[in-house]
Amino acid sequence: MANNLRDVRLRMRAIEQTLQVTKAMNLISTAKLRKGRRTLEDVQPFFTRVQKSMYDILNAAGHVRSDFFGRKAQSGAYHTAIVVITSDKGLAGGYNANIFREVNEFCATVKNPILVLIGSIGYRYFIHSPYLILENFSFQSRLPQVDDAKQIADYLVSQYLWGMFDEVHVVYTHMYSALKLQPAMRNILPLNKEKMREEMDRFDYQERAALRFEYVPSVESVFDALVPLFIKGIVYGCLVEAYASEQSARMSAMSEASKSAEEMLQTLQIRYNRARQAGITQEMSEIVGGSSALQK
Repeated sequence: MANNLRDVRLRMRAIEQTLQVTKAMNLISTAKLRKGRRTLEDVQPFFTRVQKSMYDILNAAGHVRSDFFGRKAQSGAYHTAIVVITSDKGLAGGYNANIFREVNEFCATVKNPILVLIGSIGYRYFIHSPYLILENFSFQSRLPQVDDAKQIADYLVSQYLWGMFDEVHVVYTHMYSALKLQPAMRNILPLNKEKMREEMDRFDYQERAALRFEYVPSVESVFDALVPLFIKGIVYGCLVEAYASEQSARMSAMSEASKSAEEMLQTLQIRYNRARQAGITQEMSEIVGGSSALQK
């Protein structure tokens, strides 16, 4: 009986320690989520302004000739680059598994997929896949900065202009709400004029569309200078969105883990109380039985 009580007590102590960890991680993820969303809101106006400037050029010039609207790869074979944003740490539920499934399904539909990985978990998964890994970035689970997005955007733009690949897509987790997290995919390069116009229609652009600007030294030069900033804005938005989604997924996972730990702790507490009561009852029975034997 004593051994049984000791085993139950040890299990209860282990679950209590786990419960402390899950609750602490839940609080940390909550703080990181709020910081990530606030950061994205602070920098969004700058990237929106760059996007408007690009639309000004397209609207004024009508047709702009640029390699960013399509370029033939030097190798002669068609290659598709896929930027995969995962986490650097686990304990986030199905956050990474959903991204893996989305990437595998997309790779099966494109020609010669090339992966550009962001996050240690993604690298450990895709290193065993048949797909070529061109580059791997890792930010050690910290909040992505604009300089991080610039580093990735500059790499993608340079490799695209050099002819390493013909298309660039980014796969990340979009946070529709705290309870709805879904993998999303966005085309980065080549640029699509129709999609750019559709996006700008959301900003009530009618008044600005009538304006005319002068571009020095040329429309193409200004446009080509703005595209890397535009790509940086997309990459940064995806990074922060994925970061916030990761924290939300970890919050949910830790909340469920805490709930399960509390239920297990409650069950073990009942078992412990019953075993302890049974031990006390047995001891009292032995004392009464011994006392009766002595009297006889």
